[in-house]
Amino acid sequence: MGYGYVRRRPSRGGESAGPDDRSTLSAAEAPPRAARAGPSLEGRALRLLSRREHSRLELARKLGPHAESPEQLDRLLDELERTRLASPARFAESLAHRRESRFGLRRIEQELGAHRLDDAVSAPVLDRLRGTERDRALAAWRKRFGTPAPDATERARHHRFLAQRGFTADAISWVLRHGVHAGDDDAVPEADGEA
Repeated sequence: MGYGYVRRRPSRGGESAGPDDRSTLSAAEAPPRAARAGPSLEGRALRLLSRREHSRLELARKLGPHAESPEQLDRLLDELERTRLASPARFAESLAHRRESRFGLRRIEQELGAHRLDDAVSAPVLDRLRGTERDRALAAWRKRFGTPAPDATERARHHRFLAQRGFTADAISWVLRHGVHAGDDDAVPEADGEA
């Protein structure tokens, strides 16, 4: 007893095979199967943009193999930007938002530069991050260490940790000096002018 499986009876004698019996038809006699077309270039772009914001450079790299010509790709990217479905400013904000809890200003600035964003697009995002650099460095340091370094070797390790994540030298030295006391009833002002 099967689960919905129907066994076909073989054709007898001189009976011809039915249209559903492809095993006995030659390739020339078989009805053509419809060629499965992939999504259009615009469809692929919209699918990418529905997941997260992309820079023009990323879209060009991901859509390039599917475009018929570079001109077709450029027209599509221009149209996406014209209709604001793709926006360099939104991409810059999105990238900064995804990275700011773990990385510093220098690292995010480098990543924005790798996407070849215009300075007018990157500048407001970097200015906002510059204002929160110490707080973000402090949060990253507390999450990883939380206590001051007992000796110079450990202090160098704390410094390397923050530097590798792209925090500025000013923010690193402030965290290493005041990190354990920062936020305790505002005992240490955040912008005290010290390096």
